[in-house]
Parts: sequence; C-alpha cells; structure tokens
Amino acid sequence: MKANNQHIEQRPGTRRRAWPTARMLQRTTIVFLMLLLIACGAPRDNNRAVVVLVDISREYATEMEKARTLTNYLLGSLTSGDSIAIAFIDNSSFSERNFIARADFDHRPSVTTRQKHQVRAELDAFMARFSVPSAHSDITGGVLLARDFLKARDAGHHVLFVLSDLREDLMPNLKRDMQLDLEGVQVVAVNVTRQRSDNFDPESYRNRLAQWQRRVEDSGGEWQLANDLARLDDLEIL
Repeated sequence: MKANNQHIEQRPGTRRRAWPTARMLQRTTIVFLMLLLIACGAPRDNNRAVVVLVDISREYATEMEKARTLTNYLLGSLTSGDSIAIAFIDNSSFSERNFIARADFDHRPSVTTRQKHQVRAELDAFMARFSVPSAHSDITGGVLLARDFLKARDAGHHVLFVLSDLREDLMPNLKRDMQLDLEGVQVVAVNVTRQRSDNFDPESYRNRLAQWQRRVEDSGGEWQLANDLARLDDLEIL
C-alpha cells in the first residue's frame, strides 16, 4: 500500500493553479480602500440640494400658492439621493422655526416617494394655518438659513429658489450687513412681483433686482431671474 503522503506527479501539459500571494492581496485591498475613500470624500456630482424660500410678509403673502406650484415641480424632478427644504421669510428668518419641511431622499425609491408625500403634506398644513402676514421681511436671514442647509449637503448642485418681491424691511437692531458666502450656490429669483409703490417709481423695481443680483454675485453665487414658473423647464435649472 502506498503512503498517503506520496508525491503526486503533475500531468503532462497541465499547469498548477497560481493562488494569490499575501502581498498581492494586501495591495488589492489597499487600492480598493483608496478608491472607496476617494468616492466617499468627493461630492455626489449627480445629486441636487434645493431650498424653496418663500416670503410671507406684507403684500407678497398673497403669492404663497406659487410656493406650492414650485414645490410640486421640484418634487417631480428630484430623485433618490437629492435633498429639499422649504422655509419662510418673516420678521426674523435665521432660525430653525422658519423651516416648513426638510428631506434628504433615501436611496430606496419607495421611501423617497413617502418622503415626497410628507413634504407636500407639511407645506399644505403650513399654508392652511397661515393667516397673518409678517410686518417685516428678513430676506438676508432666510438666505443665510438656506445657505447653511445647502452647504451641509454633499451634493454637486446647490440651488436656492427665492419667492419674494425682494424688498427687505428689517426690524430695528437686526444685524444683516454681511457677506452671504454663496460660493457654489445658484440663486433663482422666482415670481418677483411689483409693489403698488412701483407704479409711482418703476426704477425702484429694477433697482431691487440689480441690488440683489450684485449682492449674490459678490458673495460668490450665481444669479438667475425666473419670473415665469411655466418656463422653468426651458431654463434648465435642475
């Protein structure tokens, strides 16, 4: 009987299978980890983060239905991995209470669908209970609040939609003379209505637009005017 540990000769024309060495496995693991770290550290270029900022002060409060129209448009465009927030401009806008709804859409489409329904429901509830417009409009505070939301999202495209007449009327002692730090943020002024006083001084309307455009661009942001909600698709904002 032959011994069990007898050497087995290799058949002619065949090659032994080469198993990876420990060094090769180590190198492969290192390369994989490096690629993973790069992927995690880089912005998600295909993802989008958007904020809808709606003015609820004075005359503009009657335009709130436009916020629902814009939100429905955005929810139809955003997908899993994107983010959205809706906030309002009032007497003092740089606070958590100014958020109406927020969502970071899940990677699972079914969960994203439920999140979109929740965002719509929260906006509908806010509009249903709204009754008294604010006396002042802290637009700067609202922009700063929206900026912080956008900067906290690791997205490749940041967009801030501002629904307002762009007439800022600050309460006394409210400090808002500062840079907005909007690098990488696209600011889209939507439905910028004319005030009654603009009938007497049409130049004041153009001045408001020019002043906000200059302020946004001086802070590193991009400026775009989109008064016609029906033309948002043509503007290719998202």
